Amino acid sequence: MLYTVYELNRSWLNAASTWASVGAEMLSNPALPFGYGAGGSVMASALEVFAHASANYGKPAFDIETVEVDGTSFPVTEAIVVHKPFGNLLRFTHPGLPKDAPRLLIVAPMSGHFATLLRGTVARMIERCEVYITDWADARMVPLSAGEFDLDDYIDYLIEFFEHIGPGAHALAVCQPSVPTLAATAIMADIKHPCRPLTLTMMGGPIDTREAPTSVNDLAMQRPIEWFRHTVIATVPLQYPGAGRRVYPGFMQLAGFMSMNLGNHMLSHYHMFKHLIDGDDDSADATKAFYDEYRSVCDLNAAYYLQTVEEVFQKHSLPNGTFVHRGKRVDLGQIKDTAILAVEGERDDISGIGQTKAALHLATGLAQSRKQYLLAPEVGHYGIFNGSKWRTQIAPVLEEWITRFDKLALKVVA
Repeated sequence: MLYTVYELNRSWLNAASTWASVGAEMLSNPALPFGYGAGGSVMASALEVFAHASANYGKPAFDIETVEVDGTSFPVTEAIVVHKPFGNLLRFTHPGLPKDAPRLLIVAPMSGHFATLLRGTVARMIERCEVYITDWADARMVPLSAGEFDLDDYIDYLIEFFEHIGPGAHALAVCQPSVPTLAATAIMADIKHPCRPLTLTMMGGPIDTREAPTSVNDLAMQRPIEWFRHTVIATVPLQYPGAGRRVYPGFMQLAGFMSMNLGNHMLSHYHMFKHLIDGDDDSADATKAFYDEYRSVCDLNAAYYLQTVEEVFQKHSLPNGTFVHRGKRVDLGQIKDTAILAVEGERDDISGIGQTKAALHLATGLAQSRKQYLLAPEVGHYGIFNGSKWRTQIAPVLEEWITRFDKLALKVVA
């Protein structure tokens, strides 16, 4: 019922957004007289902001067409190299990469947004690396015949992706996937899997949410798992391929994130309104581009979402040593040769300081020389993997980390 009500409301807003967009264009068109009256530009700007805020957003494209390396521009090739029901593996390459360029698997969050939220991450890392990224599916688009999907399946997908990339790859987990990626690394280390990653970088990940808990962590702890099961889980309506599938709808997660910083979001739209009035289209377009991505959301399979809440945020299974995959306990002490870099943002209000760093203490079998910690000053959660500070302060550290152990592996082989 919840999902159906949302779809009805969304249909109405789509119509309102269309009419608002038409009104804004009429008031802004210099060939028409409507905008020349008092307040015409103000009304046009207000309608444009409303049209943008109420529009429906589908899955965005990466649209990374070129990359500049040392002053030379190269065309970027994007391809699906592994196709699976709940997510594809994408590869990004360009002709400027050397044959022995490091191969990097970026594990994107399965947390309501599409992998394109990491567009800036991919665009920066593709300069020196052959980049792969997990492109998770919108659960409402996955038919019931594809079966269920939970944390065990997520880890199995990662191991399969590592196997496709082959030995000697590197991994970068952004936010939520830090937990299953660390678990997958330990599982592969335990069986001495030849495709276990050379390095694992985790950025803003909830490895141990008892460290500096945030409002996101508090919410998960304040409610029993049954509350989440009965309150936020809905059934996909008939008009989608995944009709009948139980999901945590993306629109609910977006509403939660928006409410966390509602004042900031309202202020951003007010500034966009002011920019439009002043004719500062570049600044207005920058805000629009951010919210185009931010409001593009997808549904999560219920089994995966509920298991993540329980195991990661309530039971703290991984740091407690009780995390189980396919009936076997995951032992982080088995990680002995995958170098780990933990990156945190000083102003991260989603994963508090110390939550990702905890992985360095939990990997008891790993030598200190294979561990590194970076606290990025004045960086929030999204600034860890996007924006100028990511490009100039964090990415160079990650590149140096990858290069160091890539060269070390080549020496061992030689």
